[in-house]
Amino acid sequence: MTNGNGNHLLTPRYSGLHVAIIMDGSGRWAEARALPRAEGHRAGRVAVQRAVEAALEHGVGVLTLFTFSTDNWGRPETEISELMRTFEGFFRVDAPALAGQGIRVTAIGRRDRLPVSLRQAIEKIEAASGRGGQLHVRLAMDYSGREAILGAARRFQQAGDDSAECFTRLLVGVEPGDIPAPDIDLLIRTGGEQRLSNCPLWEIAYAELYFTPCLWPDFGPAEFDAAVREFRTRHRRFGRIPVAAS
Repeated sequence: MTNGNGNHLLTPRYSGLHVAIIMDGSGRWAEARALPRAEGHRAGRVAVQRAVEAALEHGVGVLTLFTFSTDNWGRPETEISELMRTFEGFFRVDAPALAGQGIRVTAIGRRDRLPVSLRQAIEKIEAASGRGGQLHVRLAMDYSGREAILGAARRFQQAGDDSAECFTRLLVGVEPGDIPAPDIDLLIRTGGEQRLSNCPLWEIAYAELYFTPCLWPDFGPAEFDAAVREFRTRHRRFGRIPVAAS
């Protein structure tokens, strides 16, 4: 990773779980209250703050928030515009406050289709928070798990390194000296739907999945705690058979 001046930033190595959240249900939350969908997205921005605080409480190392799918460009233009304003508000106001707590904030996914002002806000906070070691918060924006894998596969042929580590770096666009985020341990989806919706597919190969009917704007510490407690009950074998104690 480089900052805005092209200077290389060392990426901290994070310990603790990698939790990802598909933040679903903001529009339905607003509609259930006879409010414009934009109000749901604004309430969802507040829920992001609660999720980050809960992640810190649980000692999570990386928190990936599936924020805006490539497929979401098919929504009405007015809703997309409101979403972009909400995202920019997060990066310009909320993210600097997180950086002040030693939290690193980055974005993954395409950027060429995002508004220029939003791209600038992302780049500014990435440069300012690059050394934060408390927690790494990644927002997946204009993101497609399939497109990420296809893009990395194209670059992989010219990389001269056929390791899985190299492919992972290409997948998320980090430089050779940087440390990519570890695989996702726990994937939470709010809103009651039980599908993956083109999220970071490579990184969830062995993730534990947790689905909750809670709509994203209502998601808070209690829901985060319930997901982590459920995760702790799972037996993660990664395809192997545990060796019996002698």
